[in-house]
Amino acid sequence: MADEALVVIDLQNDFCPGGALAVAGGDEIVPLVNDLIRRTDHVVLTQDWHPAGHSSFASSHPGSQPFTTIDMPYGQQTLWPDHCIQGSLGSDFHSGLAWTKAELVIRKGFRSEIDSYSAFFENDRTTPTGLAGYLRERGIDRLILAGLATDFCVGFSALDAISQGFKTTVRLDACRGIDLNGSLEAMLHRMRDAGVTLEDHLSD
Repeated sequence: MADEALVVIDLQNDFCPGGALAVAGGDEIVPLVNDLIRRTDHVVLTQDWHPAGHSSFASSHPGSQPFTTIDMPYGQQTLWPDHCIQGSLGSDFHSGLAWTKAELVIRKGFRSEIDSYSAFFENDRTTPTGLAGYLRERGIDRLILAGLATDFCVGFSALDAISQGFKTTVRLDACRGIDLNGSLEAMLHRMRDAGVTLEDHLSD
């Protein structure tokens, strides 16, 4: 449909098994995402794109461990292993992803002082990526989201898509989650409450 776009979130090597911040089963979704790409007229990809020494890396905070949280000027921030460093193999899209049909690639997390989960805003919740304006100018008002990880970058993208007025569906069968301390179930509740349509075609 001309008014619908598929947004594939961060389907990159570092988020797949063997990567620096691997999501369990992250590579399993590649064939399903490729099928969605084939069947969708408009495709947008996001790409985590961190400079070395990014402020969200635990290694940038002496004595800190990955997956702990610290307070940043924009709020609480989970600290991650170094991942998706600009130009690295880990930052590349999964080799099996049929991504060349993408009309736009949104890079996020390239500002060293702030992390970025959502395809629409940095983690300060106010600095836009420009995606909403791009979609509106294209006349797109319906979004399907897939990718990694359900409880972080996919979920925050879906919440922001709803807040920006887009009809939003998350294909849970084409996503995988990290699930830090119950974060997956918490994000599923947040998305449902916000009006995101959650579809899982594996359970059909």
